[in-house]
Amino acid sequence: MMTNLFSTFDPSTSLNLSLNWMSTFLGLIMMPAIFWFIPSRYTVLWNKITLTLHTEFKILLGTPKMNGSTLIFISLFSMILFNNFLGLFPYIFTSTSHLSLTLTLALPLWVSFMIFGWVKNTIHMLAHLVPQGTPPVLMPFMVCIETISNIIRPGTLAVRLAANMIAGHLLMTLLGNTGSSLSLLMVNLLIIVQLALLVLESAVSIIQSYVFAVLTTLYSSEVN
Repeated sequence: MMTNLFSTFDPSTSLNLSLNWMSTFLGLIMMPAIFWFIPSRYTVLWNKITLTLHTEFKILLGTPKMNGSTLIFISLFSMILFNNFLGLFPYIFTSTSHLSLTLTLALPLWVSFMIFGWVKNTIHMLAHLVPQGTPPVLMPFMVCIETISNIIRPGTLAVRLAANMIAGHLLMTLLGNTGSSLSLLMVNLLIIVQLALLVLESAVSIIQSYVFAVLTTLYSSEVN
């Protein structure tokens, strides 16, 4: 029920939501793209990161035929990094700490590399099973070892990322739950420790996404 004439302009009177404030930003859609031509500092920083990753992945791949494939690994790095950092915020689900996501990323990539390698470069893949300089007596054992190490690669990729992400979060949760039973001095010390762990988790988020992308790039370079 309208209490006065001006209540019709109150955004909370429409379905008890304030979403009609979004109409203020609809004008941004009408702006031509030339207004967004000048890059922001965030765009410049992200472009530098992308170019650096492109250079490193290009060196790891080693073949000039696969220039565009670095974009796949840069996109993979960006997705994992975004999800890792989202998990650092309170009450936000950390999807990269579960094998259902990490194995979904690692397994299709590994299967596609194996299919491509065994179909296109069969001799090259067979040569990888026996390292150069292996004595003839040890060749059957080396084939078994290399085959097993090759099969467990997607599992190690997935477990490495999930375990590293869940370990820090679990430690922070366990320390945080003890705060109510500590004295004031210990609570202050606990806050300092939690801040240090948060900085460490931020570094782990970057490192693990980089390690996942680099290892995937190395695995792809072995099938060429």
